[in-house]
Amino acid sequence: MSMRRTTVQAALQGVGSGAEARVMGWVRTRRDAKGFSFLEINDGSCLTNLQAIVDDGAQGAALLKELGTGAAVAVTGELVPSPGKGQRFELRATKLELLGPADSETYPLQKKRHSDEFLRTIAHLRPRTNKYGAMLRLRSALGQAVHAFFAARGFAWVQTPIITGSDCEGAGEMFRVTALSDAESCLPPGERASRDFFAKDAYLTVSGQLSAEPLALALGKVYTFGPTFRAEHSDTSRHAAEFWMLEPEMAFADLEDDMDLGEALLKHLVGVAVHDCAEDFALFAKYVDPSLPDTLGAILERPFVRLPYAEAVEILSKAGETFQFPVGFGCDLQSEHERYLTERHFKRPVVLYDYPKEIKAFYMRQNDDGKTVAAMDVLVPGIGEIIGGSAREERLDVLTGRIRELSLPMENYWWYLDTRRFGTVPHAGFGLGFERLVMLVTGIGNIRDVTAFARTWRHLEF
Repeated sequence: MSMRRTTVQAALQGVGSGAEARVMGWVRTRRDAKGFSFLEINDGSCLTNLQAIVDDGAQGAALLKELGTGAAVAVTGELVPSPGKGQRFELRATKLELLGPADSETYPLQKKRHSDEFLRTIAHLRPRTNKYGAMLRLRSALGQAVHAFFAARGFAWVQTPIITGSDCEGAGEMFRVTALSDAESCLPPGERASRDFFAKDAYLTVSGQLSAEPLALALGKVYTFGPTFRAEHSDTSRHAAEFWMLEPEMAFADLEDDMDLGEALLKHLVGVAVHDCAEDFALFAKYVDPSLPDTLGAILERPFVRLPYAEAVEILSKAGETFQFPVGFGCDLQSEHERYLTERHFKRPVVLYDYPKEIKAFYMRQNDDGKTVAAMDVLVPGIGEIIGGSAREERLDVLTGRIRELSLPMENYWWYLDTRRFGTVPHAGFGLGFERLVMLVTGIGNIRDVTAFARTWRHLEF
């Protein structure tokens, strides 16, 4: 049997109208009338369902009594203009096939709104709901838009290791990778490492940056886009143990170039969500966050505010707000501070730069004041930080001094330091949290709900 089919999206656009079409999908609803039934079918290709009309004379019409919500069907018939409201075309069935039954008594997705908490318990089925199907299509479109954006600007897409021997951020919140047995894992650290697969400790990467930098210092402009991991004991709506990071690196670039690229990228991706994914975006604007069009409109239509960290601290100190976390120079700003700046004070995205070196990573370029580094964070309404980056420290003596200052193992970075020994140049880059981007454009408030199968602290289902 041939499985050639017309997608619901194509059928609703009238592709092949007036001719025989074969549509396959899952039944959302079935309504019976005298002599015929209406089936609402969705195949995931778009948000809208296709209506199929199956009369008693159609081949396989006897199967109708077995069809409940969730059943998979193939419907063959003529695609004709629909006299009803809401869709241009419908399918007049001549043949009905049951591909996969679903017991309507036990199928967990009924025609009603389900809570996000409940849907997380059935993450294997929640993509069939309107909300999560729309989210996944938007996520797909954004991923493809990432590649288009960088290809148009001459960046090379590079693939950096997922297994690493170095800690990019120096925070130590890394998952260890081992091939040892349970008994061998209990050996003293030195002996344990020597017996392991790589003869040294290995971890899941927290960032592709350190590997991407040498590639940028050969190819000029590169980006890496893939999964990263943090063993952070943080059970919040903004943190996950496994998430995707987009990380461009540019040779012959400074902090200003970095901020320009980050702003252009964010505007491009938001534009794709709003304009190119209009049907799916409309669902979130209507049912999840009605303020979404205004929030994203401010991103698209106005330049981002660029503000030194010290000035941001001053604004927050004089805000007259009771923040949960204190504000002062040297403090790492929290989500409540970031959201105050973007949502209440400026009412648009803010790029903070020139952070105190004590709260930033070793590789960030030190400014002449000796107190701050050429780092920048892009803050957006509803999320807070969505991009974090910096000019990279290209001066060998300053970089090695910083590594010693933080008591990091110099031997782990010998290859990284070589890029400063041989033809070093000013360069810059940043990381964009892809899940936070999806949260931004959908208004979804929890990171667990913008990925198919979330990996968070003490949760490893599916």
